[in-house]
Amino acid sequence: KGAREEMSANLKYLSLGILVFQTTSLVLTMRYSRTLKEEGPRYLSSTAVVIAELLKILACVLLVYKDSKCNLRTLNRVLHDEILNKPMETLKLAIPSGIYTLQNNLLYVALSNLDAATYQVTYQLKILTTALFSVSMLSKKLGVYQWLSLVILMTGVAFVQWPSDSQATPAKEHSAGSQFVGLIAVLIACFSSGFAGVYFEKILKETKQSVWIRNIQLGFFGSIFGLMGVYIYDGEQLSKNGFFQGYNKLTWVVVILQALGGLVIAAVIKYADNILKGFATSLSIILSTLISYFWLQDFVPTSVFFLGAILVIAATFLYGYDPKPAGNPIKA
Repeated sequence: KGAREEMSANLKYLSLGILVFQTTSLVLTMRYSRTLKEEGPRYLSSTAVVIAELLKILACVLLVYKDSKCNLRTLNRVLHDEILNKPMETLKLAIPSGIYTLQNNLLYVALSNLDAATYQVTYQLKILTTALFSVSMLSKKLGVYQWLSLVILMTGVAFVQWPSDSQATPAKEHSAGSQFVGLIAVLIACFSSGFAGVYFEKILKETKQSVWIRNIQLGFFGSIFGLMGVYIYDGEQLSKNGFFQGYNKLTWVVVILQALGGLVIAAVIKYADNILKGFATSLSIILSTLISYFWLQDFVPTSVFFLGAILVIAATFLYGYDPKPAGNPIKA
């Protein structure tokens, strides 16, 4: 039994470490890839979203294959039974996957207009939107600590978005206008993330399907919506320079990290709890800020930013904090 517990603890911290790595590196590589000065056309973020979805499906199919004892016939049957033979169940996922696709596209918009650190902190508002949707859709009850943490969170994000004097210098390439675009993109992404996340949780709780099957269904709709997006927004570019225009090694890194994201989060939900997720987020914010400052050099932290970031990190922890009743029996 001891070995099993140790194993699950190791899985916990491993999934946590991977989450920190994935969140931080995705934000920074995405930001870097959108601001890099390069010859030729820049890659289309809409196509990157589609490729990430397809990679996610591929990874999930492999995971289901592993779960079916690496037997192709079993895999085929599982996919057939769970996805094709339950069209209504599968269709339910069209809603969250459409929203996730919108959100993934918005994140590219946000990171084209905001530095990584500001983006990371502001994006934590999704804790607030998720909480509000949980209360309204899953009729969850939030404790005092959780409401308190949401107030602290909003205050922290407000501080981070506070315009500083240094931004008035004309040397800055992005105007207040583009920062506003970035902010709006993050805010819409937070709302869509909150709603889609809670909706997805509701579906997961109502049925007995594995999280990987669910992710295949999500990915399936995600790629369809994504492709529609590619043709609506970037149709002209596409016909001129092709689907993979402007792709380089860095673009592929961003795409793979984005595909990993959904799977890592699924694993973290499986093996770790909210407090650890909050911990990962906080570490990720700190790392992004440091790298944004020292390496990408597109960000100069002000004291107000630090105060805001500390508040957001504190709120993240407080939200996952679960005061244990005194004298609780030790679990056997």
